[in-house]
Amino acid sequence: MSSPPVAPPDWSRWLVPPAALAVHLSIGQAYAWSVFKPPLEAALHLDGTESALPFQLAIVMLGLSAAFGGTLVERNGPRWAMTVALVCFSSGFLLSALGAQTEQYWLIVLGYGFVGGIGLGIGYISPVSTLIKWFPDRPGMATGIAIMGFGGGALIASPWSAQMLDSFGADHSGIALAFLVHGLSYAVFMSLGVLLVRVPRTDKPEDSGVQPLTGVQVSARSAVRTPQFWCLWIVLCTNVTAGIGILEKAAPMISDFFAGTSTPVSASAAAGFVALLSAANMAGRIGWSSASDLIGRKNVYRVYLGVGALTYLLLALDGDAAKPLFVLCALVILSFYGGGFATIPAYLKDLFGTYQVGAIHGRLLTAWSTAGVLGPLIVNWIADRQEAAGKHGSALYGLSFTIMIGLLVVGFVANEFVRPVHARHHIPAPREASDVQRHQSA
Repeated sequence: MSSPPVAPPDWSRWLVPPAALAVHLSIGQAYAWSVFKPPLEAALHLDGTESALPFQLAIVMLGLSAAFGGTLVERNGPRWAMTVALVCFSSGFLLSALGAQTEQYWLIVLGYGFVGGIGLGIGYISPVSTLIKWFPDRPGMATGIAIMGFGGGALIASPWSAQMLDSFGADHSGIALAFLVHGLSYAVFMSLGVLLVRVPRTDKPEDSGVQPLTGVQVSARSAVRTPQFWCLWIVLCTNVTAGIGILEKAAPMISDFFAGTSTPVSASAAAGFVALLSAANMAGRIGWSSASDLIGRKNVYRVYLGVGALTYLLLALDGDAAKPLFVLCALVILSFYGGGFATIPAYLKDLFGTYQVGAIHGRLLTAWSTAGVLGPLIVNWIADRQEAAGKHGSALYGLSFTIMIGLLVVGFVANEFVRPVHARHHIPAPREASDVQRHQSA
């Protein structure tokens, strides 16, 4: 356990988002996993469902480690959390490199999925509570800036990974070397966030511009007993499932859609498509979350879920008609996917206050764990079955897209049921003040 580094009186709050970005840009590499799928399948003789397993397990561990580690992050501060994330995420790549070199796929699953997934979860929530406390006036924008980095990580990692596989080779040794370079490089970059991050001086709000806790405040333990928490759980789960189903299989998906046309998609173009999706994911995180500060959280989730369902319908009906249409629909869906992640901390802050918003956010990310299994499983399993039945091209994905539409409708309905938290769940002001004082003394 360690004490959070408290900002000096002259510390600028605008130094905190870059610290968060250093971590989130690194762990956002997870969204470039689809670049490694075809080489792994060829080198280790895997099918699409098997090659998705490290990514699926990483997302499961992200949610579980965020849920169980959320309280520790609140207690020990963002520097402790970022350090844990650095060690786990980088170690996961090193284990994966060993697994690829020795052709032991279980080591890749263990390293990237289990160990690296813990780093994803702790790293993801590490700056959220701190940013909300630094920017109480613009929580959507603040969390959007940081979480934008997670969406944008693949914008860097996708072409970088593709280039390394071209240079090192797409066999098991080349994959191992690419994993090794990833692990070492991200360790250095994440160290910048560890060194830079600070928490606000809540005992002297006039020094940092941060206001003391006011308004509705709900503890993490009480929050999970409210219907609002579980409505948001469904909202996040359905929105993530719809987005991650495309993102995890992006490179092979666009290749399949246009494999039978006069202009098939090359491996490098497919990697470029993954980078485009990352850009949309990243832009949605800052753009839509900032918009939520203006139009409200519930309204912006109506856009994510309602318009998202209509976009999936268009993709299912005419996605193979033209590449620009397919790409545009996918970009819209991924912008909603990213926006949903960036807006959820501010939605939680509106409903439950800032008292333990990091811990509440961590518990809510179990919805991401569930979606991390559902999305890739739905898309990969159905595609594998359809291929075994002799189908090809866009026919591999029609049924899975229909399922995604249904899930988004369920999420839309759940969002409509969100109401202010009942007063019986609120923490009395004296108790809150006592807890804050105890944390400061510690």
